Amino acid sequence: RVEQRERAGDTALQGALELAQELIRRRSVTPEDAGCQEFLAARLAAAGFTCEPMRFGEVSNLWARRGNGRPLLCFAGHTDVVPTGPLSEWHSDPFVPTLRDGKLYGRGAADMKSSIAAFVVAAEAFVRERPQHAGSIALLLTSDEEGPSVDGTVQVVELLKQRGESIDYCIIGEPSSTDALGDMVRVGRRGSLSARLIVRGVQGHVAYPEQVRNPIHLLAPALAEIAATSWDDGNEFFPPTSFQVSNLNAGTGAENVVPGSAEMLCNFRFSTASTESSLKERFEAVLRGHGLDYSVTWTLGGKPFLSRSGKLTEAVKKSVQAHTGRTPQLSTGGGTSDGRFIVDICPEIVELGPINASIHKLNENIELAAFETLPRIYLDILRELLPVHLP
Repeated sequence: RVEQRERAGDTALQGALELAQELIRRRSVTPEDAGCQEFLAARLAAAGFTCEPMRFGEVSNLWARRGNGRPLLCFAGHTDVVPTGPLSEWHSDPFVPTLRDGKLYGRGAADMKSSIAAFVVAAEAFVRERPQHAGSIALLLTSDEEGPSVDGTVQVVELLKQRGESIDYCIIGEPSSTDALGDMVRVGRRGSLSARLIVRGVQGHVAYPEQVRNPIHLLAPALAEIAATSWDDGNEFFPPTSFQVSNLNAGTGAENVVPGSAEMLCNFRFSTASTESSLKERFEAVLRGHGLDYSVTWTLGGKPFLSRSGKLTEAVKKSVQAHTGRTPQLSTGGGTSDGRFIVDICPEIVELGPINASIHKLNENIELAAFETLPRIYLDILRELLPVHLP
């Protein structure tokens, strides 16, 4: 039986690298899917999955499921990638998968076409090994994770809710590892709250300060107070809420004109120790305290979420330990992920994927060794959570 398990793992290894290369060849710059999901659906259908393409706006989504029983274990991911940046600074074409120095290079290699390849071939190997497995397996794929995320996973989740469908366990293939595969998994994410602030003054000649109200000068002390504010202390699962300015613009282009307004773009990455409303209120209280004439537009990118610790977390830790010798750190750091939507229909979510050092960068890459280890980790999680069905 051990030999059978190893042979299944070897099959997963061989197929994962080839599949990742096939996906990287497809120029699926967000929100384009470039045929990735259609290609994957054909493979999954051959393994007994019922595949439902779900198109919302310009976004391609795929819901594929095998089985009707519980529990339902879902692998989630995105086929879209970020733009390449300057092609002249890539050492090889980002859409021509290239092997060199023990790594696979290409856009999406780490984020996250290799993870998709790993969990697809792991699912195929598991089905061959246990065609009568208990429960169900599903895949949820979108081409709108790297974009505005309005017609992707959030829409699929809403449709599943309307149909009364829920998920018991979800593994998202985001690149969660930092220095070595499996050293960190995500069990939650901070919320993201953005603001576009406009502070109004009075435009005029720089030589007549008595006739102007410089919005930059007016904003500066308020910004200093906001930047120095401690929003919360975090908690045992989340670091303290952070505030950052991403853009600050003012001016007419002339050096002798005081502008009539200043615009600031800023963002809170917030923990469950704060709320959307509390951050808005405290932020605007500072602006009012400085007597600013302002307007602000808020955008909630996602609420913070924390997965329930249970069978999935234990299965992940057990599998990672078995295949890497590491005990993964459970983290809620990093940016947002589609877990913020999936949590509405799934109590247990873990993000488990390759090293994230090169994501969104030039010459994005993944170590070839990951194609030996990651499919086996996914495969053992399936074995742990979906045993053989007993008649």
